[in-house]
Amino acid sequence: MTRQYYRSVSGLALAMGLLLSAPAWAAPAPGAPERPHNLIIFVADGLRSSIVSPDTAPALAAIRRDGVDFHNSHSLYPTITTPNASAIATGHRLGDTGDFANTLFADAPALPAAYGALVAPVEDDGVLGDLNARFEGNYLNETTLLAAARAAGFSTAAVGKLGPTAIQDVTARDGATTVVIDDETGQPDGLPLSTDIAQALKAAKLGVIAPDRGLNADPGDFIRSGVHVSNAEQQDWFVQVATQVLLPRFKAADRPFALVFWSRDPDGTQHNTGDSLNSLTPGINGPTSLAAIRNASDDLQRLRDALKAQGLDQDTDIVVTADHGFSVTSKQSQTSAAAKMTFRDVPAGFLPPGFLGIDLSKALGLPLFESSGLDVELSEGFHPRQGGVILGADPQHPDIVIGINGGSDAIWLPTPAGRALAPKIVEALVSQDYTGAVFTTDDLGAIPGALPTSLIGLKGSALTPAPAIMVSFRSFSTGCDQPEICGAEVADTTLQQGQGIHGSFGRQDTHNFMAAIGPDFKAGFVDPAPVSNADLAITLAKVLGLDLKAKGHETGRVLAESLKGGETPASTSRTVRSAPAQNGFVTVLNLQESAGQTYFDAAGAPDRTLGLKP
Repeated sequence: MTRQYYRSVSGLALAMGLLLSAPAWAAPAPGAPERPHNLIIFVADGLRSSIVSPDTAPALAAIRRDGVDFHNSHSLYPTITTPNASAIATGHRLGDTGDFANTLFADAPALPAAYGALVAPVEDDGVLGDLNARFEGNYLNETTLLAAARAAGFSTAAVGKLGPTAIQDVTARDGATTVVIDDETGQPDGLPLSTDIAQALKAAKLGVIAPDRGLNADPGDFIRSGVHVSNAEQQDWFVQVATQVLLPRFKAADRPFALVFWSRDPDGTQHNTGDSLNSLTPGINGPTSLAAIRNASDDLQRLRDALKAQGLDQDTDIVVTADHGFSVTSKQSQTSAAAKMTFRDVPAGFLPPGFLGIDLSKALGLPLFESSGLDVELSEGFHPRQGGVILGADPQHPDIVIGINGGSDAIWLPTPAGRALAPKIVEALVSQDYTGAVFTTDDLGAIPGALPTSLIGLKGSALTPAPAIMVSFRSFSTGCDQPEICGAEVADTTLQQGQGIHGSFGRQDTHNFMAAIGPDFKAGFVDPAPVSNADLAITLAKVLGLDLKAKGHETGRVLAESLKGGETPASTSRTVRSAPAQNGFVTVLNLQESAGQTYFDAAGAPDRTLGLKP
């Protein structure tokens, strides 16, 4: 795209990768549309709604108190990062975006950046580029809010956590359009920076290489505790980039701007916390996780302070969300064959990483491989070590592909033989005490114990292969007076019992933090209607006058009740139940409906899912 230089009234020349044609609101002619307000979307990764208070997170609590409190909020299932990043970016559910999991099967052959593994980690700039290359130049198959904003002449940028940050404008990979700055900035595999942005970073004495997480990156192991510090050092650099470089440039450019700031905390610290090795308590409620929550809150306050210093605070909407809630990892099962095996780096009796693949391999009598096709030497005390496993006689053409995703695993059945096994797979799943909920694609037909994936927004116009089966693991409370604060779940992960995890269909994971404040939003309003991450881009496109050019129909709604002059829609609740499996297992789904949209509270078997109303 050709770049044009715009001059502010002060005479500064700033290259922002904008379009050649000035938008209608830039013209001073009588009757021209009013200039849109600016926008900051602040994503506090992994922030539970109920944990936020004036004591734990004062800046976050202030947004909720003074602006709009989206009290009845929802993360999309599976409650993991890149699926919800795709929804935040586009306003579409996963059935349209095709971002079904953090570890994704994109069909054979393996993506180049996945180094031969059929299951690829989506939190990776190289993998995102490979996905675009494989799926028509934009694997999401939808226009993101940032892409629509830059097409309309806004200054645009995305800063923060590797993976979800680049997803916010997934086709902007040249450094000359939307500014994208993440963990890999300045690294050989990172997305490029334009010359002027690189020079601005150097002038601010920030450098052009993002710092790593330092001590915050070490999760420890089964005999060594994880981190005891938050991600403050890395995020300090990201905040300085936003406040000392980007916001002043936006101000000088004298154009509306849209900025997404994706805070890795509290997610990264909660995952790696060292406060609770092999114990469910204090879990993610110890001092290290609380420091991470405060870190995210303080970074939000620094952004607000910088807006005020630049004189932009009165003209900027701030929307805060979390991609998902959070839980404590449990590695215990009485029924799993994998938990009865001996592994070199797993406490006796605990579930190993890849336990679902191990158990299905034994139940179905199928060979088990790493997703790269390498053998898993179970007899020698080794468990799967990659982000997925494959089952079948031929690892080059597996019948079953499993993406390991913490509190939920995704299962693809790429061959006719694999699809024929679907009823047996579900039968094996519902026999395990760690299984919470099971969903299967509609074209497999009704399978007792499972509900259809179309019911939860996983069927749509996606380009990427959809999982044939989604399994959510059991979740429960560890016993405090606020169950969502002390939620735990069985998880397929390399992390240890007592560290943080998410992904399940329990309410502790679906109840994310959401709030908004600014000139377009009501003040002091508690929204009783259900809302979700899929509603944000739809609402903000309406507010900013942007066209998202939707292809699919699995979209969110305009949150009119949160906007000045808007009315609150009526809402209803209902429960859906599957037919019982032979052993009586039933998947129950609690949902709400409002303004033509459906929102999902919790799903699972009774007594196996936190927050479920049977």
